[in-house]
Amino acid sequence: MTDQILTLKEVAAYLKLAEKTAYKLAAEGKLPGFKVGGSWRFKAEDIERWIEEKKSKGANR
Repeated sequence: MTDQILTLKEVAAYLKLAEKTAYKLAAEGKLPGFKVGGSWRFKAEDIERWIEEKKSKGANR
């Protein structure tokens, strides 16, 4: 199993966001993640895909 799982704190740092902002985006379904025992977790590959989708949408404006 090579899928890297990130915590909310790690994703916030990676995206250079406040943890509160990352939590809000995840809770609203705007950031791909899932809960484990009440704590948010994120697959690194899902975050990378999300970034690429956002970049593509931004280029189409």
